[in-house]
This record gives sequence, structure tokens and C-alpha cells, in this order.
Amino acid sequence: MLPTDAAYGSDRSGLISGYLFHPGTPGQAMDTVQAGHWLEGREAANGAFAWLHFNLANAATERWLRAHIGSVDAFFDALHEGSRSTRIEYAHDALIAVVNDVLYEFDFEPSQIATLWMYVDERTLVSARLQPLRSIDRLRAAVKNGETFDSSVALLTHLLRDQADVLVQIVRAATERVDKVEDSLLVGRVKHSRARLGALRRVLVRLRRLLAPEPGALFRLLNQPPGWIAQGDVHELRHSTEEFSAVLGDMTAVQERIKLLQEEIAAQVTEETNRSVFVLTMVTVLALPINMIAGLLGMNVGGVPLAEHAHGFWIVVAIIASFTVVAAWWAFRGREE
Repeated sequence: MLPTDAAYGSDRSGLISGYLFHPGTPGQAMDTVQAGHWLEGREAANGAFAWLHFNLANAATERWLRAHIGSVDAFFDALHEGSRSTRIEYAHDALIAVVNDVLYEFDFEPSQIATLWMYVDERTLVSARLQPLRSIDRLRAAVKNGETFDSSVALLTHLLRDQADVLVQIVRAATERVDKVEDSLLVGRVKHSRARLGALRRVLVRLRRLLAPEPGALFRLLNQPPGWIAQGDVHELRHSTEEFSAVLGDMTAVQERIKLLQEEIAAQVTEETNRSVFVLTMVTVLALPINMIAGLLGMNVGGVPLAEHAHGFWIVVAIIASFTVVAAWWAFRGREE
């Protein structure tokens, strides 16, 4: 039997897809052998660059990358750090990017947030992920549709913009959920709204913490870019970062709206609790006279007053009614105050 070429959505080396770009022309598909030759520098550049996308779920991926990329410690250290906040750093004459993204079927679950790692230099962009991510799939669709790119940094910028678009969709979906919760709050259905708001707010907080780029590393990169990055690419990267920051601002606004709704729901719950306590207190106060008098008259001892009186029962009822009216007046007067 011959070994299969596919494993975990990739070939035996972990390559999901590879493309070779020439300035002004669409990307051409590359296989593993061509990708290895390109990384080893056996292909002429002439302004061309390659994009290689790998699946880290394939055990052979990291071995193949170490064999062909070389000793890029910053990239492989980032792979083993796990999920951290989004950042782009300059190391080994290349850009090391850690980009957090959501899974393709995102449904506002914290476990549906995953990380994409990238190595970017003048000739190559290498991306690797463990699970299918929405933004990188949008970039692959754009490449398959014939979109052209002039540099590897342009690919990175396009990915950041795709991620901003995905985040816009998430914010829009979160806003719709908040609108539904707000509508249910207006009609008094608070029970299930509290749980939904809490879960939604936790997911948005985690998204913002992971997706927000680290300002220090990005500031240093934009102000002191490597020499092989064109000024136009630096400008586009700065512009995409500003767009991303604006989307994060919208997400913060949604979080504040959720916080206000949670405070409003908490106030309503507190008011309902106070009302229930007040009703219970009123029942206790109004029942106090009859309980006290019934307890006194029910003692099995001699000398119980009015025991032999012809109208003793009605006299006791009048006494109880009088005390109940006085207790009710005192209780409701305090309520009005």
C-alpha cells in the first residue's frame, strides 16, 4: 500500500497551500518540493515572493520548517508559547507575527479563539495554525480568486484587514444579541438575559485582550521598519492598524453597553427582592397581633379572661382587629416615608 499524501488537511510535510507571487500577477500554486527549493534559495527572486501555509496539527510540520527555514528561534519560541496577544516583532531580519483569530464556525465560545503564527521576510511569508481560522481562509479565497500582491508585507496587511472585517462581523452579531437582550429586558424577562449577557461579555473581553495588538512592538516596527519593507507597505500596515483599533473601540462600546444592561438587570432584581421582603414583612406584622393573642388565650391555665363572658369571642376579635389596624397603619406609614 502506498502512503497517502494528505494528513490533517495537509500533505505529508504539513503544507496546506503554497503560492508563488510575481509583481502584478496572481499567485501560482506550489507543492512541497517547490516550497523547499524556494526556502533554500534555489529559485531566482526577481521581486517574487512565496506564501506557504502550514497545519501545525501535522506532527511533521515543525520538523519540516526547522529543516528549511533555519534557526529562527523567535518564530519557534512563539510556536511553543501558546496563545498570547496579537503582536508583530522584528527579529532575525524578519517579522515574527502572532495573530489571534476565531474559528471558521465561531459561535461566541471562548474555546473558539485560536492563534496563527507567521514568519515574514522579503522573499517568504510562512503561516502556521492548529485549527481552521476565518481570516486566513478569507485571504486564501482572495488569492484563489486572482488577487495580486506586490510583497509579503502586503499579504500580511491584507490578513490584518481581513481580521478587522471578521471582527466587525463579530461586533455586529454581538450587537444584535445585545439588542435582543435589551428587548427582553423591556418586557420584564430578566431570568435568561443575565446568563446570556454574562457569557457574551466574557467572550468579548477575551477577544479584545487577545486581538488587540501590543502597542509597544507595533510602535517600534512602524517607526523603525526593516530596510526591505517599502514605505508604501509601512503606510498600508499603519492604516490597517488604525482600522483595527477603530474596530476594537466599537467592541469596547459594546462591552460598556453590556455592562450598563447588567447593572440595570441587577437593579431590577434588587427591586424585586426588596418588594418580596416588604410583602413578607407586612404579612409578619399583620399576623403578629392574632398570633400573640391566640398564644396567650390558648394557654391551658386557669384565669383566662372572658372565658365565661357571653360575648367574649367578639371582644377578642375586636381587640385583634384594632391591633392589626394599628400595625398596618404603622407599617404602611414607614413604607410611604
